[in-house]
Amino acid sequence: MAPHNEMMVIIDFGSQYTQLIARKIREAHVYCEIIPCTADLSKYEIDKVKGYVLSGGPSSLSAKNAPRLPSSFFNTTKPILGICYGMQLIAEQFNGKLEASQTREYGQAHFIVNDD
Repeated sequence: MAPHNEMMVIIDFGSQYTQLIARKIREAHVYCEIIPCTADLSKYEIDKVKGYVLSGGPSSLSAKNAPRLPSSFFNTTKPILGICYGMQLIAEQFNGKLEASQTREYGQAHFIVNDD
């Protein structure tokens, strides 16, 4: 890892937008590193890491061999932002209900929180 005082870590699940996500974070003058979802995450549980971004990817959580993170990863006080597949992983981890939409979504979407 580079010698930076603070950083964000992007955990890549194969999204075609991972590099764009990193670029936007870096444009905000925040150092970030992209690591594959198969990386040893214990190397990134250091004080320098201020948060995580879970990227999207082509997998479906309903697939038998869909990539996942160890449940211990979510035992952190650091913020975690999930995008697409990453958000589905977070929802699954915290017993959210995932349902297929009747229409495909791309771009901005609206959601409703039904319960705290």
